Order: sequence, then structure tokens, then C-alpha cells
Amino acid sequence: MSEPLVIVGNGMAAARLVDELSKAALGRYAIAVIGEEPRLAYNRVLLSSVLAGETASHDIELQPASWWRDRGVTLKYGCVATEIDVGRRELKIENDESMSFSKLVLATGSTPLRLNVPGADLAGVHTFRDSRDVDLLLTLAAQKKRVVVIGGGLLGLEAAYGLAKAGAPVTLVHLMDRLMERQLDAPAAGLLKSLVELKGIKILLDANTARFHGETCVEGVELTDGRRIDADAVIFAAGIRPSTALAKEAGIAVNRGIMVNDVMRTGAPDIFALGECAEHRGICYGLVEPAYEQARVLARHLAGRPANYSGSVVATNLKVSGVSVFSAGDFMGADGSEAIVLNDIRHGTYKKLVISAGRLTGAVLVGDVADALWYLELIRDRKPLVGIRSQMMFGRALALASEAA
Repeated sequence: MSEPLVIVGNGMAAARLVDELSKAALGRYAIAVIGEEPRLAYNRVLLSSVLAGETASHDIELQPASWWRDRGVTLKYGCVATEIDVGRRELKIENDESMSFSKLVLATGSTPLRLNVPGADLAGVHTFRDSRDVDLLLTLAAQKKRVVVIGGGLLGLEAAYGLAKAGAPVTLVHLMDRLMERQLDAPAAGLLKSLVELKGIKILLDANTARFHGETCVEGVELTDGRRIDADAVIFAAGIRPSTALAKEAGIAVNRGIMVNDVMRTGAPDIFALGECAEHRGICYGLVEPAYEQARVLARHLAGRPANYSGSVVATNLKVSGVSVFSAGDFMGADGSEAIVLNDIRHGTYKKLVISAGRLTGAVLVGDVADALWYLELIRDRKPLVGIRSQMMFGRALALASEAA
């Protein structure tokens, strides 16, 4: 008889885990997926494309309903898990429903941060995180509302681009001195800023939000330096926080995220966590690829096979506000490393390769990212650069031809 395995969360990490389990442990588990959003799992990375009108909402679903049925998965979406009874191995859901489990996986993702400043509770102050937010922002754009986006990371840039392309006047406000400071160095971020501004988005850096003005609805944003920006709506896109409340209330160890070991097990027996809600060796990964790597490890472990997750090489490979961007590894360059840089502002291209001990350890690309996956492979495999070092900046084809010669 199949063991009951319950997954809380119906996002990208949960979908990948089901896929991996269908390959590694077919028939061993009776899987139920509990999702809070009222729809099938979808590619969250493409939400900005939906906002920009480049993709239809239904086209970003990861798998059709038939895919889940074929794998025998019970889907319950539009449901909120309210409590874990660790001792009784029971998950409670809104409306007094409960489900027993043999194994429980928490894939609860993250929630958007909201600044604790005066006026943050005014009508017209929103977040950008899920498909329901996109529907709201599309309405704002259609009405040509003046929008201020708070946050110059990936999420903020995507929200700003989608809103601007949909027709809204947009100002992006960022606390730091450059965009995407966690993924880009200063020259790359400077080029990205120029390219994004060409799309009609006004960008303010070193801009700290002091308060929001308005009686009942937001009317403007005041910065700590006294500047005021008129606004009909404000979008928080200034970061995320792992969703840990369900685990914490059950007495499961939580730090910034739900703490897990190298097989993604929490401190409670037969309860696991993966994706944005999980903290492994002190790190919470807010990216898709680490979640997929964790799903592979967890599926192998649940199938009774040897498995070990030792962490991920963090990489970003996306089209940000219509601009292709890639970064991976130690792109800033630790002591003792050296950097090879190509900066072609006129053609909107920037490349930086960081080398240490004869191996590629980091990379940043803006504009031309054709060889991004090859650079990532070199970083992860720690392959010596003998024979390709002088040509690798100009791409894989030329470098490998040089190596062969």
C-alpha cells in the first residue's frame, strides 16, 4: 500500500518534487499537494511577462491538470494549511479538514516584504509576488495610474518593466547605489540601468523611503532626503521572507528559514522542507535552480537511495526588464583572483570573467548571454582553463576551437 506523502505548497519546488518522485519512487507514495493559490502550479519567473502582455496567464502553468492526474496526485488548491500535529502526523486545513501523512514536505515559499513606514497601510499600496497581484497591477496599468515601485532587485525591475510596457508611468526607487547589487557588479548594474531607462522607466538610486502620503489612498512617496514623488499606487518589491509560520508553530526549528540537513529533513521526524522556505547550512536560496537541486536530492532520499545536498552555486540567468542578464559564482572576485572584462556600452554588452588558481570562479554578463550556461558549467566543474583562457571571453565556439588547435 502506498504511503501518504503530503506536500504543502503548490509552486515550482513542489511541482519539481512530484516530477522527480514519479521517476525515482513511482508508486511508493500516494501524493497530495495542498496549494494556497487557487490555480495549478505555474512558472513564477514569467509573471512579469504576463504583466507586460507578452504571455497569457494560462500559458505559464508548469503542467496541465492531466499531468497531475496521470501521476495519481491529489491536488487541493485554494486551500490554506493551518496546523501541523507532529505527534499524530496530521496536517490541518482551513474548514476543519485534516490529512494524515507518513511523510510531510513543506514547500511554502516566501512572502513579500513590506516596509514599516508611515502610510504603508494606505489603500493603493500593493505587493508583486503572485498571479493575483498581476491581475491587480494590470488594472492599474490599464487606468494609466502613476506607479512607484519600491525595490531595484530582480522582482522590482520585473514589476516596473511589466507596468511600463502595459502603459503605466513608472518610477523605480532603490535604497542601494546600484540595481541588482546581489547579482551584478557596479559596471554591469550601470549598463542595466541605462538600458532599463531607455524603456521609459525613471530610476532613483540611493533613495530611502521615509513615508507615504495620503488620507485614505496613497497620493505620494516621500524620501528621506525630502524629495516627493506623486503616485496613485505603490508596489513593494523590496525582497522576500521565507514562509516559516506553519513550521514554527509546530515546534520545528526555524532560523531565517526552516532549518534542514543534507537530505532536506527538518528537526522533526519525516518532515522535510525545500525551496525558498528552507535554510540549508545557514543559506536561504531565493532562486529556482537550488530548489530544483533540492527536489532531486529529496526525491532520491524518499526513494531510499543515497542522496546528499551540499549547497548550490548561485546563478541568475534571466531576461530582466527585457535585458538579458547572467551572473554566477564569485562575480565580485575574492582576494587573489583576477578579472577579464569586456565593456561595450554602445552595443549594450558587458562581460566579466573572474579567474582564481587557473579556474573560472565567477561571471557576469549583460546583453549577450549566449555562452552563460557554458560559463556556469566551467564554474561548477572547476575545469582548468589551460588552452582556452585567452579566447574564452569571446565564447565557447572560439575557445574550444583554440583548445583543439
